[in-house]
Amino acid sequence: MDLFDHALMKRMVGEAPLAARMRPRTLQEFVGQEEILGEGRLLRRAIESDRLFSSIILWGPPGSGKTTLAMIIANTTESHFETMSAVLAGKAELRRVIGEAQERRKLYQKRTILFVDEVHRWNKAQQDALLPLVETGQITLIGATTENPYFEVIGALVSRSRIFQLRPLQNNEVKHLILNAVSERGRGYGDRSVNLEDDALAHLVRVAGGDARNALNALELAVESTPPDTSGAINIDLEVAQESIQRRAVLYDKDGDAHYDTISAFIKSVRGSDVDAALYWLAKMLYAGESPRFIIRRLLILASEDIGLADPIGLVVASAAMQAFEFIGLPEGIFPIVEATIYLATAPKSNSAMSYFKAYKLLEEEGVVEVPQHLKDANRDAKALGHGENYQYPHEHPGHHIGQQYLPDELLGRYFYKPSDQGYETDVNNRLEQWRNAQRQALGIEDSTDLPDLSESQVEEIKRHHTRGKK
Repeated sequence: MDLFDHALMKRMVGEAPLAARMRPRTLQEFVGQEEILGEGRLLRRAIESDRLFSSIILWGPPGSGKTTLAMIIANTTESHFETMSAVLAGKAELRRVIGEAQERRKLYQKRTILFVDEVHRWNKAQQDALLPLVETGQITLIGATTENPYFEVIGALVSRSRIFQLRPLQNNEVKHLILNAVSERGRGYGDRSVNLEDDALAHLVRVAGGDARNALNALELAVESTPPDTSGAINIDLEVAQESIQRRAVLYDKDGDAHYDTISAFIKSVRGSDVDAALYWLAKMLYAGESPRFIIRRLLILASEDIGLADPIGLVVASAAMQAFEFIGLPEGIFPIVEATIYLATAPKSNSAMSYFKAYKLLEEEGVVEVPQHLKDANRDAKALGHGENYQYPHEHPGHHIGQQYLPDELLGRYFYKPSDQGYETDVNNRLEQWRNAQRQALGIEDSTDLPDLSESQVEEIKRHHTRGKK
């Protein structure tokens, strides 16, 4: 490196963003993630003793410290440390790193630690290329990802790595980082007179959402864009703080964990009748740009699956919300979605529609049996085969009901549908019991039984069977 290169690097360090300048250099400076880096924890011991022999994957949201932790390892290890970005690096660079790592191990018996940022963005072939070297220990991989590695990283690589999940920072930890950046000389603003008011600090902490980088970027914008007063002090009040971090960037990849976790929280909140939580998760999805049509589809499913006949109007409301949104569009189209969410969350609940899966499972176990003669279509074979003979038309009887047989002989007395005791379904239950009693008396059914409910895993398997059949 010549003098010009050295001067350039020194200038770049000085001009780096505050978040980069304040990046912790040692484990002692690292803030948060006590679950994996607290005193005596496995990962901390491995880093401090420079015995990080097995590959690791750091999984967590932006600003939680994944890259920082990798840089700390780079500063403390005697192994050769390489850094790559899966977004920018191609096959040629990967081959170069692999070749040099093999040569380094052969000639100097020196291990290579390879840090791959956004490792989930590498395709299967690129991830596969690392397997032999990770297996033999020629490369110790440190992968960083914001996505669930159990879904986004190939299984063979995951099985050869330890997964460490990083959490969003706590508010007190973000506060510590901001105050440290204000007071520290050299890297921070300790050489300048910066007055950060308490309410401004609280706003930056709250809106940062556990993202250290987001908080420090906002602080930097506030300080650098605020002119000093006559005494040379830079005063950061609430108004300045609000302008510096006007809108929080919500972690929400439509193909990633945040998408599935948030819609799951939304559906479970509606199902659990917590209307306030449902509105919060709805707001998060719409704020982050989720498709309103996707949300409405899930509400339609929920109206049938979780509200059902306890309030049959729920499906009508959800269907109306779908039609209204298509007619109105954004932004006013949000209102029918909100109305449907509130209605369904506050409606009585019943999952009696699950009764269908009992019938399906019985068909799988016992096979399909023949339709009783009197229920068969009489329009084609009535004369020749007697189809439809002795069928009784219910509307010709009192109460528009007659206790005749509708199930095959083998299934008489077995009941799939069990009404709940919620809402409209209580009326259904009363009518149904009268009809079933009349049928038992008319047909001489002595033993009857409600088929047991299916487990969630059994229901999901049947749903998957429907999907395979559709394809």
